[in-house]
Amino acid sequence: MKFAVRHEIKGRIRIHICGKRMSCRDADILQYYLDGLEGVYKAGIYPRTQDAVICYHGKREQIIDALQKYSKDTTAVPEHVLENSGRAMNEQFKEKLVTMAALRAAHNLLLPYPVRFAITAVKSVRYIRRGIASLLKRKIEVPVLDAAAIGVSMARADIRTAGSVMFLLGVGEILEEWTHKKSVNDLARSMSLRSEKVWFVKPDGQEILVDSSEIRPKDLVRVRMGNVIPFDGEVVQGEAMVNQTSLTGEPQPVRKSTGGYVYAGTALEEGELTLCVRETAGSSRYEKIVGMIEDSEKLKSSLEGKAEHLADRLVPYTLAGTVLTYLLTRNVAKALSVLMVDFSCALKLAMPISVLSAIREAGTYGITVKGGKYMEAMAEARTIVFDKTGTLTKAKPVVAEVIPFNDMEPDELLRIAACIEEHFPHSMARAVVNAAKAKGLVHEEMHSRVEYTVAHGISTTIGGRRILIGSWHFLMEDEHCTVPEGMEERFAGLPGEYSHLYLAIEGKLAAVICVEDPLREEAAYTVNALKEAGLEKTVMMTGDSERTACVIAGKVGVDEYYSEVLPEDKAAYVKRQKGSGQKVIMIGDGINDSLALSSADVGIAISDGAEIAREIADVTIAADNLHEIVTLKQISNQLMKRISRNYRTIVGVNGGLILLGVCGLIRPTASAMLHNLSTLAISLKSMENLLPHSKENTGAESY
Repeated sequence: MKFAVRHEIKGRIRIHICGKRMSCRDADILQYYLDGLEGVYKAGIYPRTQDAVICYHGKREQIIDALQKYSKDTTAVPEHVLENSGRAMNEQFKEKLVTMAALRAAHNLLLPYPVRFAITAVKSVRYIRRGIASLLKRKIEVPVLDAAAIGVSMARADIRTAGSVMFLLGVGEILEEWTHKKSVNDLARSMSLRSEKVWFVKPDGQEILVDSSEIRPKDLVRVRMGNVIPFDGEVVQGEAMVNQTSLTGEPQPVRKSTGGYVYAGTALEEGELTLCVRETAGSSRYEKIVGMIEDSEKLKSSLEGKAEHLADRLVPYTLAGTVLTYLLTRNVAKALSVLMVDFSCALKLAMPISVLSAIREAGTYGITVKGGKYMEAMAEARTIVFDKTGTLTKAKPVVAEVIPFNDMEPDELLRIAACIEEHFPHSMARAVVNAAKAKGLVHEEMHSRVEYTVAHGISTTIGGRRILIGSWHFLMEDEHCTVPEGMEERFAGLPGEYSHLYLAIEGKLAAVICVEDPLREEAAYTVNALKEAGLEKTVMMTGDSERTACVIAGKVGVDEYYSEVLPEDKAAYVKRQKGSGQKVIMIGDGINDSLALSSADVGIAISDGAEIAREIADVTIAADNLHEIVTLKQISNQLMKRISRNYRTIVGVNGGLILLGVCGLIRPTASAMLHNLSTLAISLKSMENLLPHSKENTGAESY
């Protein structure tokens, strides 16, 4: 690539790209390339000026060399990145604003008065028609106020005031639509399906794990409990309960069986399905999500709803004030000064922008929030419930030891366990699979159909022998397995510092796999920081033993802990707390957490946990640092403060303008201009980051 260095300081370089005009697609390809370069922590591409800004760590020569080697024709970029980047949409809205401002300037400077009057009169018809339509519905709402202000100005031949009002209303509409669409699209991209591996069913019935990009229409794919369905398709085998909340909004899972149709991105809660793939394009999933978000009320917080209702309720008072001012003063200019000022524009514009901007800011930290009401609930919550495994402990536990209870070798027992566990998304299962891989243990499919019981374990058959793997409760209490004779002492001496996974063959304990699940370094700090941010009760719930739970709870510093709990126990606790009037946050990563996540006011899932947990959760955070929960709490707290501050500012500014107008200190034109400018100023202020040192979202252009 040919380029010229325009400006640089240490760690930051601005270049101008030579050649033909850059398209949005070209910019997206270069963005993807730069984001993937080692040492680059932020990059921005500006197609309009053909410039790029790169912030980096390390040597300048490496960045220059990488830029020289770049070619858009040889850079492989996933199609969904190009289709859904949002850059083209941003350019479209920028073009709208620039065009509107240019036309307004040309209108005022170049056209004679009669032409300007005619154009303004034609434009005013749209607003006046809206006001009349509102009155015909027996509603005195914002359109009535806009129509009255514009209509009276036109009646007085004051086209400057009428034109200014319509121009600022138009700018406000574009900014609101832009902010809303950008936030929705950013949210949809983060929710879009990104399945990397799927189980492909070969013609002979054998399953193999393949890259999802290798799947073609009419291929057979098997999906098990706890996973998200990767493609649209028809069910050809099996029966399952599918959670379609993210797609249709249905609260209850839907039964799917042979002949039924399933959609990409829905979560399989119970059972197992084999589906014939009908559609592999990622765009259909993305478009469905966008439609779902735009049609749902999830993006609305109760404060946004209150702002809209309050705005509409204030309209009659503004009209009454206008009439009263005229009756008392008999001065049309003073009455118009009141009419030109209303509280509704700022309330209706600033509040949604505040919420959507907060969602965007959370996204810069790797936090996906599915709606404004969850940020409001996050700010109001006083109780948080943590799952232990994969949440307070690290998401990548490791196998420390395999203790055999029969004459088989530990490696052979580990191989059998890995062969079964690789089908299920849980941190303990990944630990077993990774341990077998590290030892080079090949475990081709040698078992029959596997059956999974949530929070308990897995059962299958290998070589005619029934194999069970899972918790102590599952093997010893539910399945009545026994410890082989003579092995009681070994069993009693199992190391207590590890979590235990039990493997049984034909009803006899065959091995105990000891899994080391180290505590996250930031766990104790996070719990303490959440208390400082306003949470009053921190709770840990785990299916692990009392001994292990007690140790972890002591290290983390939670107020309460519960051990050996089942999924329904977690959900029941959350519901009890909500029943007592508490707003509750639940954070987890596994299939067994999904019920509690959906029951909480705010369900938070770890990004590399089970897909169903992420699908059901209201918020998803990255797996590398629990401190993001603190960040979300801080953003939510600051959002509520900003909304309260906006209320006070809107009332103060507009009340002052009304007073100045009634006193005759400002004319209607100035009143309208100051009102609309203050509305835009408050809205633009509401788009700023809430935290002082917010991260920049690499790969996304700023407004």
